[in-house]
Amino acid sequence: MRQILLILVTLHISLSISSQTIENPLAAKDVKGQKKWVDSIYNSMTLAEKVGQLYMVQVMSNQDQIAKNKIVELIKTYHIGGLIYSLGGPVKQAKLNNELQALSKVPLLIGMDAEWGLSMRLDSTYAFPWNMTLGAIKDNNLIEQTGKHIGEHCKRLGVHFNFAPVVDINTNPLNPIIGNRSFGEDRDNVTEKALAFMKGMQSAGVLANAKHFPGHGDTDQDSHKTLPTINFDEKRIDSIELYPYNKIITKGLSSVMVAHLKVPSLEPSGYPSSLSKHIVTDILKETLGFKGLIFTDALTMKGAADFKEIGAIDLAAFKAGNDVMLMSEDVAVGISKIIEAYNHGEISEARLELSVKKILQAKYKVGLNNYEPVGLNDLSTDLNRLKDDILYEELLENAITIVKNEHNLVPLQQLEEKTIAYVKMGDDDGSVFLNELKKYTKVHHIEATMLDELMAKLQDYNTVVIGLHRSNQSPWKPYQFSEEELTWLYEIARAHKVILDVFVKPYVLSDLATIENIESIVVSYQNSDIAQQKSAQLIFGAIDAKGSLPVSIGNYFKVGDGIQNTAIKRLSYTVPERVGMDSEKLNKIDSIAQSAIDGNMTPGLQLLVARKGKVIYNKNFGKHTYSGTQAVTFDDVYDVASLTKILATLPLLMELEEQGEVTLDTKLSKILPSYKKSNKANITLKAMLSHYARLKPWEPFYAHTLDSATKRPSNKYYRTERSEKFNIEVAQNLYLRSDYPDSIQKIIKDSELLNKLQYRYSDFPYYILKKYIENYYDRTLDFLVQEHFYKSLGANYTMYNPYHKISNKKIVPTEVDDYYRFQEVHGYVHDMGAAMQDGIGGHAGIFSNANDVAKIMQMFLQKGYYGGKHYFKPETIDKFNTCYFCNKGNRRGIGFDKPQLEEEGPTCGCISLNSFGHAGFTGTYAWADPEEEIVYVFLSNRTHPTAVENLLSKKNIRTDIQRLIYEAIID
Repeated sequence: MRQILLILVTLHISLSISSQTIENPLAAKDVKGQKKWVDSIYNSMTLAEKVGQLYMVQVMSNQDQIAKNKIVELIKTYHIGGLIYSLGGPVKQAKLNNELQALSKVPLLIGMDAEWGLSMRLDSTYAFPWNMTLGAIKDNNLIEQTGKHIGEHCKRLGVHFNFAPVVDINTNPLNPIIGNRSFGEDRDNVTEKALAFMKGMQSAGVLANAKHFPGHGDTDQDSHKTLPTINFDEKRIDSIELYPYNKIITKGLSSVMVAHLKVPSLEPSGYPSSLSKHIVTDILKETLGFKGLIFTDALTMKGAADFKEIGAIDLAAFKAGNDVMLMSEDVAVGISKIIEAYNHGEISEARLELSVKKILQAKYKVGLNNYEPVGLNDLSTDLNRLKDDILYEELLENAITIVKNEHNLVPLQQLEEKTIAYVKMGDDDGSVFLNELKKYTKVHHIEATMLDELMAKLQDYNTVVIGLHRSNQSPWKPYQFSEEELTWLYEIARAHKVILDVFVKPYVLSDLATIENIESIVVSYQNSDIAQQKSAQLIFGAIDAKGSLPVSIGNYFKVGDGIQNTAIKRLSYTVPERVGMDSEKLNKIDSIAQSAIDGNMTPGLQLLVARKGKVIYNKNFGKHTYSGTQAVTFDDVYDVASLTKILATLPLLMELEEQGEVTLDTKLSKILPSYKKSNKANITLKAMLSHYARLKPWEPFYAHTLDSATKRPSNKYYRTERSEKFNIEVAQNLYLRSDYPDSIQKIIKDSELLNKLQYRYSDFPYYILKKYIENYYDRTLDFLVQEHFYKSLGANYTMYNPYHKISNKKIVPTEVDDYYRFQEVHGYVHDMGAAMQDGIGGHAGIFSNANDVAKIMQMFLQKGYYGGKHYFKPETIDKFNTCYFCNKGNRRGIGFDKPQLEEEGPTCGCISLNSFGHAGFTGTYAWADPEEEIVYVFLSNRTHPTAVENLLSKKNIRTDIQRLIYEAIID
């Protein structure tokens, strides 16, 4: 015992010595000016005015007039020193605050509980992640930024003190009041995070407050309701609970809030810590050398209020060493008790002067010597900024933690082998998570009311993502699994590979009796929209996994655990500024897109822009048809027309070239022996795919099958019912002769060459390559692109003949055909030549959405790599993205279109010559620029109801949008 006392005495002396060097955290830069102002105000005050400064009263901006009148009386009659705002709205609070400040002789010091932002108390304001989430982040610069952003919000609203950060070390998982409000259970991590948060907030001109002294982290009771007990000895409290205070006090902490706790080892009398002179004065002020403001926790809380009669508790708190009485039960009585004690000599002038002058110093430091009302213009906008969203994204990307990952299941790869289901648990919404998962591959939401029913529905799936979604409204909301959910989880995990993703605090994993059969566990901490989006992106490897657990979880995981994963270069989704683009400039695209709809250039469209591997603009406009009501959505598919050339046929050819089966100099006579005696025998792949081979632009093959008299499909070639002889479905209830594709190939082979060798765009090369590729593999083109590319890319919205596979409600119609099929072309390929090949053309036939097209273009942009798989070697991409005949006035690459060499061409003229892409007849466009790392996709059905006039091209809609994209680049 004597050794322990010796240690404590030594520690006390060393800390007392070091405290002499601690600067006054309330001192302003203009020390002389501050002292002069403080002294003049203090010296002009009556005793009652001085005592009034010790009080900070709760105000709610949504309160009624009776409550407001009471506050007005406290300001006018009792000269209170400050207000702590609680529930309400920002504009109401600003107006009320301006009104109340105008009534006060000395400007009021304004405080708020804004631990994770103003939204802790106010509607329509920003909510940053809770401290437990921040505790999972390794980069403390991000925590400093969070403190700064919250500080900026507070300052904008006229708040001078934010009662944050919470520095309690949450070593008790059952703590009912701290929990998510703590940075975790590791004292060093909590201290580093608190210091960074404090530094950021105070840099914004808002004073910080460390709470709840001497430490509320290891309690299992709520001091709002009772007096919790801290049953540890002084040595433990000094090494754990007091550790953060030891550190941050020396770094300029402005204030401390003293909790209502029973700490027998520090205060044997049983008094709450807030009323203990030994805890507040001897330890906090003397031992730790703290010179800033000391606030009581709310004096209305049961942890304090049960110990003294009304008013007496205020006096006891002041005598203990507190400077500010927060939320007194009765201000008038409390003030009278303190004045009475002063008059009886129980409180000295020096003691009163110390606290009041500290309060006045704080007022000067926050600028109340030159008080200005809160400006109302743009207030809501200023409190909900784009840069707050950007920071929130970064925080979640750095926080989400993989704690278990058997067989490296996360990130999900080899998507062609995965059948994925999503099962939602919890009582909150998980739709944002599900929709984000669906951006990467086919994911089905499976629901059932009974376990047997659920297991039956899951039989066809080998991978199940289970999301636990519970309320994100506050950190105190329930977070556990239900008993039924646990049973279902264990059963699903016994039969399937499972990724369990919990959108709650990590302690929920303690509910699990076993984690043996769960392959991967992800802790996402919160159920906000951004948390759901980022967690889905992490599961698919679009972002790195960086987080580490801020707390330990039973016997399963230790504090600091976290599996770090590197992204595998799938597209992620974010805001433009994160990749050096300007949101406002980029949003100008909206008006051009809408003008295309309003000008009847197309009924609807999908637009996507990505930069540096991140989708930054992804919007839909208009409807499926002018006369219809169905709005365009993300998962609608468009006939992409000639984009098929670079999305299907070209990649298959690039594979064969890479394998050495062909070269760019390979001649048609070699790949198709039937061409040996044709006029095309010596045409090379390079010339043909550069559209520099004298091939005819196109042939209206369908016209040869129309009745010469009626100009309708001839009975010689068509039937209205399928049969073996008439087996090619060109439209609903219209079947072409099964042998006609051979006629098409013969027409192409026998066609005359153009007289002059010059650039002339032609579809013929892709009819020819379709025949070659299908012959080589003995498989149809649609099967090949799925197996070689689309399934593994997660391009599940990309397909030939979608009417076989998805609902027509998700397929955008292309034309009301009055010249060939004489019906609305809906779900069938628009291009007549492709339709005559059973919908599977080398030049047309693919349907897709903008997101899937972007994946393929991004794969090209990344030199053939996407989602952890190398589809091509970088040199293959370069070889095909080369203009071999530029010196002949031909801009084309091999298959890819390239920017114009002169004024007119396929791009805005503001794009690098290294860029590449293609356009489609139906009003589609896809372009990639390696230099700026931009992918741009535009899908529309401008051909509906008629393809006669191409206003999109005449009005330069697609290229004008492209120009706006480049004008939005800011770095």
